[in-house]
Amino acid sequence: MDHYIVSARKYRPTTFESVVGQSNLTQTLLNAIRQNHLAHAYLFCGPRGVGKTTCARIFAKTINCLHPTAEHDACNQCESCMAFNEQRSFNIHELDAASNNSVEDIRSLIQEVRIPPQIGQYSVYIIDEVHMLSQGAFNALLKTLEEPPSYAIFILATTEKHKVLPTILSRCQVYDFSRITVADTIRHLQYVAKQEGITAGEDALHVIAQKADGGMRDALSIFDQLVAFCGNEITYERTIEVLNVLDTEYYFKVVDAALQQNALSALLLLNDVLQRGFDAGHFVTGLAQHLRDVLVSKDAATIQLLETSDAIREHYREQATRCTAPWLFQALDLLNTCDIQYRTAKNKRLTVELTLVKLTQLLAPSITPSAPSAPSAPTPSAPSAPSAPSAPSAPSTPSTPSTPRASMPSMPSMPTIPTLPSLNTKSAPKAQAPEPTQPVQEENNPFTQDQLDDAWAGLNGIFRDEPRLLAVLAEYTPKLVNEHLCVLTLANPWQQQEFKKFGKQVMDRIRSTLHNSHLQLSLEVAEYDQSQRAYTAEEKYKVLSELNPELANLKSLLDLQLE
Repeated sequence: MDHYIVSARKYRPTTFESVVGQSNLTQTLLNAIRQNHLAHAYLFCGPRGVGKTTCARIFAKTINCLHPTAEHDACNQCESCMAFNEQRSFNIHELDAASNNSVEDIRSLIQEVRIPPQIGQYSVYIIDEVHMLSQGAFNALLKTLEEPPSYAIFILATTEKHKVLPTILSRCQVYDFSRITVADTIRHLQYVAKQEGITAGEDALHVIAQKADGGMRDALSIFDQLVAFCGNEITYERTIEVLNVLDTEYYFKVVDAALQQNALSALLLLNDVLQRGFDAGHFVTGLAQHLRDVLVSKDAATIQLLETSDAIREHYREQATRCTAPWLFQALDLLNTCDIQYRTAKNKRLTVELTLVKLTQLLAPSITPSAPSAPSAPTPSAPSAPSAPSAPSAPSTPSTPSTPRASMPSMPSMPTIPTLPSLNTKSAPKAQAPEPTQPVQEENNPFTQDQLDDAWAGLNGIFRDEPRLLAVLAEYTPKLVNEHLCVLTLANPWQQQEFKKFGKQVMDRIRSTLHNSHLQLSLEVAEYDQSQRAYTAEEKYKVLSELNPELANLKSLLDLQLE
């Protein structure tokens, strides 16, 4: 049985040309070698798995090659190159600063620097994860790093440059390695798959590249994992199964359900996602990313921002033609709000479900007759508004809801619906409804006290930026008197005055939620017993003696005094 070597080691680059995704840096290092302009210290920084240590090894091998090629690459035939390939070179020293981070470790390294190389021109010291060195170790390295022997070159590698002392940074040439793009990762994975005789679908490689998050080592490790599961054929379905990645088709279906105003379908899709073991918060962030991708797909100039396969990109383009930009903006705002609230919500699933229901109602028109008995609904040719443009229709959808509701802010081009008066206090006469400028649709659906309580609780998310009003909404709940009147009893006139500032908006929202345009709210202030209370010792004694006459006899008998 042959010894197995993981792909990350087997296909580790051995020349600057074979390094993936860092062409600018490798070209700079190669030019420095060609011109013999070598610095005494380098700092390679960047995310994990992007080639920092690999480039350091290639650089050390190349500058010590005894017979470089015409392109100044290592020949792989001289004694220095063969010693490097067989991992027995005494010219290249690697130190893991994560486990050798003390002053004593750096002092031992400084002692080694004094020994010149036996083969080749340079002794190269590669210190990996240099940010893990202690403060004393950094200070011990400073002098040697600034003025090393002519044959010594230091290459420091780190994933967290901000943790390296500025005095160290000032003594090094800094090379910032970038994340490897999805396209570069896919090309390299296709090369590895071809070398190994493995058939891999492009969609599957896209998932691997996105999961690797710019790290080639991670991508190759995921690739090996899939080969162990799938054998010689890697498919998209098996890839998302192994990596526990949510299929993008769910997001397409949710958006289609929202365009069709089908809340039931959206909720069933969410339930399927949860049953597959995915987190609801992950679903929300993924759906927001999907809508962002749909938005950039609306224009040919921005669709190139999608890092996905051509087939999926075409799917995005098709769905983008059925979504308007205002709808996408409102949907993204809804999901962003849900993502913020999800972290603190006690019922996380309900938070996501409410967001999906709101998402399916974004396309509901603001003015639509709900019953044949409402013939006064405005039309494009309404005589009461001859100068106003006709109300734009909602984007085409497969079906139109029978009772559309304007539960979310209307589209920018929608006309505003005049609202009924919001308040009727006990001390003030009943407010008269303003004369409407155009026919208004009226609803008179019956509702219960529980439905009123639910609608009242829903106001917390609408007025979350008004802390004083939220305090009132949380502490007090209106009581239903009859089908058109509810009473809200507050503790004091200050609360009454504070509530009146937002009374119109509150009642507009309650009427819209309950679908009852005739509902009125009466404000009352609770009455308190204003009788005088006892505060001083004499007053307390007087009250107690009236309740118990024997107390006065006891005081007189014992000659007690009040204090």
